[in-house]
Amino acid sequence: MLLTLVTFLFVLSLLVLVHEGGHFLAAKKAGIRVEEFGLGYPPKIFAKKIKGTIYSLNAIPFGGFVRLLGEELEESSKFKVQSSKFSFVAKSKKARALVIVAGVTANFLLAILAFSVIYVVSGIPTKTALVKVVGVLSDSPAQQAGIKEGDVILAVDEEKIDNLEKFTNLVKEKSEQQIRMTLARAVANPCAAKVFGGGTGFSCQDGNLMLWLTPRSSPPDGQGPLGVVVSDVEMKKYPFWQMPLRGLAEGAKETFGWVKLTLTGLGTMLSDLFRHGAVPKDMAGPVGILQISGLAAQSGFWAVLQLIGILSVNLAVLNILPFPALDGGRLVFIVYEAVFRRRPKASFEQVINTAGMALLLFLITLVTINDIGRILEANNFLSRLRTLWPF
Repeated sequence: MLLTLVTFLFVLSLLVLVHEGGHFLAAKKAGIRVEEFGLGYPPKIFAKKIKGTIYSLNAIPFGGFVRLLGEELEESSKFKVQSSKFSFVAKSKKARALVIVAGVTANFLLAILAFSVIYVVSGIPTKTALVKVVGVLSDSPAQQAGIKEGDVILAVDEEKIDNLEKFTNLVKEKSEQQIRMTLARAVANPCAAKVFGGGTGFSCQDGNLMLWLTPRSSPPDGQGPLGVVVSDVEMKKYPFWQMPLRGLAEGAKETFGWVKLTLTGLGTMLSDLFRHGAVPKDMAGPVGILQISGLAAQSGFWAVLQLIGILSVNLAVLNILPFPALDGGRLVFIVYEAVFRRRPKASFEQVINTAGMALLLFLITLVTINDIGRILEANNFLSRLRTLWPF
């Protein structure tokens, strides 16, 4: 539990600090006075003022914050005479917009960096003509039949398998029908010295293993018909001088892939919320992320780094949405100002942001309740970290 909590706090703090660090650097670049840059949230433990900015360490270890001079309209009027040129609202619309989007940009860059490091070290995903077993789930038809991680799927019945799509389609077509899978096994192959025959539950042909199993029509969540994780992708290593650029390109591709998945998930959540009055079961909130952090920590450094990349994308996408109280909502007010050539009243902006925050808290509460219910049902969260589809 301690490892889970430490990992959760580390990941969350890193994401928020990177986000706020983006605002901080952009504000400094624009000549806006940064009143305070805080690690954690008050009450303060330690604070030191350096060149007009208070750098504070706070007791609540959840991320951090940046407080800019004149960020709130009421505050800007207070300092209008003596500090207007250092105030957030005194800057041009372009400068203010850049400060606002800097946090989201920082999160996108963090995600690209995290994914790029993973690919530089592990290799670049490259499609092959082999469908390989990379995981077998407990108490599944695949495990019961004797399929093992590392097996290469050569055929289903009489159909030769040379790509993942063909395999998945065949398995779906033969739901609740017994199938024969022909496998190549490199390690501990009982058929290594045999041409025909076999043992209990399997047969051999040309040194390959043949097993029989039945795809399920209604498998448990996250397991798929066979309970086996397969892939037709291998991690290819290029010469070391090529890996940084190739890894960066793949990291950027992975980041934008998660942007698409995040937007799709948000669309599904809103659709289910309005149509059924409930959030999707696989939508994770704070409690869900806490549990996922623990699973990632148990899996090791690379799983934690992958989680950082995924959550950084999520934070960036959510923050840039044109919703009150978010960075995207603040951009909407700047667009309003550009179109109508006047700023909205401070009271109006405050009411809108307060209402937006209340709605966000309501949604977070719903998702948290969903998290707790899912935990009580003991669902498997580890599959959320997998990038391979289970079958």
